[in-house]
Amino acid sequence: MNTISKILIANRGEIACRIIRTARKMGIATVAVYSEADAGALHVEMADEAVLIGSAAASESYLKVDVILDAAKRTGANAIHPGYGFLSENPEFVEKVEKAGLIFIGPSAKAIRAMGLKDAAKALMEKADVPVVPGYHGEAQDLVVLAGKANEIGFPVLIKARAGGGGKGMRKVDVQADFPAALSSARREAKASFGDDRVLVEKYVATPRHIEIQVFGDNHGNVVHLFERDCSAQRRHQKVIEEAPAPDMPEDMRAAMGAAAVAAAKAISYSGAGTVEFIVDASNGLKADKFWFMEMNTRLQVEHPVTELITGLDLVEWQIRVAAGETLPMGQDELSINGHAVEARIYAEDAEKGFLPAVGRLMHLRFPEGDIRIDAGVRAGDEITPFYDPMIAKVIAHGKTRAEALGKLAGALGRTEIAGTVTNTAFLARLCRDADFAAGRLDTGLIDRNIASLTEQVSAPDAIVALAVLAASGMVPPERSNTGSVAEIGPFENWGSPMRSVTLEANGAAHGFRVLREGDSAWRIAGSGLQSSDMLLNAVECKHDEWAFRAGGVTQRCRLVQGSTEVAVFHEGLTHRFAKPQGSRADDLASGGDQVVSAMPGIIKQVLVAQGQEVKSGEAMVIMEAMKMEMTLSAPRDGVVGEVLVSVGAQVSDGVSLVMLQSEAAAG
Repeated sequence: MNTISKILIANRGEIACRIIRTARKMGIATVAVYSEADAGALHVEMADEAVLIGSAAASESYLKVDVILDAAKRTGANAIHPGYGFLSENPEFVEKVEKAGLIFIGPSAKAIRAMGLKDAAKALMEKADVPVVPGYHGEAQDLVVLAGKANEIGFPVLIKARAGGGGKGMRKVDVQADFPAALSSARREAKASFGDDRVLVEKYVATPRHIEIQVFGDNHGNVVHLFERDCSAQRRHQKVIEEAPAPDMPEDMRAAMGAAAVAAAKAISYSGAGTVEFIVDASNGLKADKFWFMEMNTRLQVEHPVTELITGLDLVEWQIRVAAGETLPMGQDELSINGHAVEARIYAEDAEKGFLPAVGRLMHLRFPEGDIRIDAGVRAGDEITPFYDPMIAKVIAHGKTRAEALGKLAGALGRTEIAGTVTNTAFLARLCRDADFAAGRLDTGLIDRNIASLTEQVSAPDAIVALAVLAASGMVPPERSNTGSVAEIGPFENWGSPMRSVTLEANGAAHGFRVLREGDSAWRIAGSGLQSSDMLLNAVECKHDEWAFRAGGVTQRCRLVQGSTEVAVFHEGLTHRFAKPQGSRADDLASGGDQVVSAMPGIIKQVLVAQGQEVKSGEAMVIMEAMKMEMTLSAPRDGVVGEVLVSVGAQVSDGVSLVMLQSEAAAG
């Protein structure tokens, strides 16, 4: 038995805060590490001690093994928890931690290596009688060999990175002609993400569900499973909503998958928390002989809270106790499922624009109260930067039934208020209410099939547009404003009514508006951003950020906040954002005209055109990587390349021109 007295958390954000909470409950001191970009972060504030470890880039901070070990030594920490991501599945890190005389809260380096490469892991699973997807997992990496194996397997196939996970380096290929380009793209992304461009090729399951089993082992040979999670709601192979248990899971299949996962863990003498991921053929319902091993994640998962809620356990506490040498707190026959839990990941991303990652300062952040679990690593005022994953929070709901849990989650998402950056919150709420998803008709293609309805842009009602314009004008009556003062009234029309001009982006375009006072608490707003010619707001009241007004004979209430770049109105479960003209626009990305523009900071991975080259509208011109995502920037119109302004490897900021087309007049 080893006494763990102080834990250094080699991570950041939500998971670092999550670990600190459990350590505090157990009476264990904590040390946070942070980059320069995270100096004011929540996990730094929560920990007992904090150590600066480098500049903003992860390669210069959270991935610096020696610097992290030195921080542990200086603070007297005797254990390190890696969280997930960064160094959590790096066997060399584990070895250095143990060589330094510290306790690694996770599996052995040997176990991580055994599951670190998908091809070797699948060969090992075959020996352990764990079912494996048909495919090619060999060493040969030549295009001719891989394309030939794909033909033998039969299209469609999946190209998958040999190392890593999270959908990076993964491409579906439907026909042989598309294989070379897909292979090149998968290799490039795999190299950038994992430093290893080797791939494997597998049969693509037409109606797949992604069901995983949470396993736990100790250093005394005991292994249990904590039941399954369904992670089939995905986009770009990234999990969006996770739940436990899996909908419509037959007991014989649950037992078979649990046994297979335990066998996988025992095959590598696994200790700690791990997840065995399976692909399931759901074309004819869930069957006990229709699941296959995909990979094992040798760490805590992002979605572990749903398992905690249905089992009543604290998995981080189990991790700490196992790392200290204790036996598992419970045996398999003591574990049971209680109700249903669902988790949604809120990201700073624009679902309506292809889930483009976003950045920004959170000028307002309010999560729902009540019977809802929120795992977050940010507060109001924090900044979402381009350096790290843009997840803001996880919202988790538990209910007696799946329908109850989904209803709670949808309601909680509707009451979540975030301003300062675009988020996927409305998309998540729609997904909860999607007819197929709500009925449990799941597979990994569900979101793509229903993407139009899930990401449909909802225009702000005229009354909400008018309220945003009024707030931006600064013409709120002094006795009803949240500050007790008001900006100077603007110019007067020739008939004497006080009037002010305002420019805002409303429903995707910039518009000019006029605001006219009509009495003590009535205001008339006119402008091209309204569907009607104008809108009269009566009985306007404002107390702090809570507003009430009457429009068209109907009294409405909402919350409104504004900063230097936008006005945000939270109304009936939706967030309406109105950018001020000095704010940058995320949709500058190839929005038309004569140039291709970077939508956010990133690194140029490929330049696909040259000066003088003719291009067609939509043709790929530049590939860049930003916030862990590879983006293809396309030609805004037919034309001729006039100038290429960037080169491969260049780091560009938001709004930079990358390629210029010749003007149509010059080209003519």
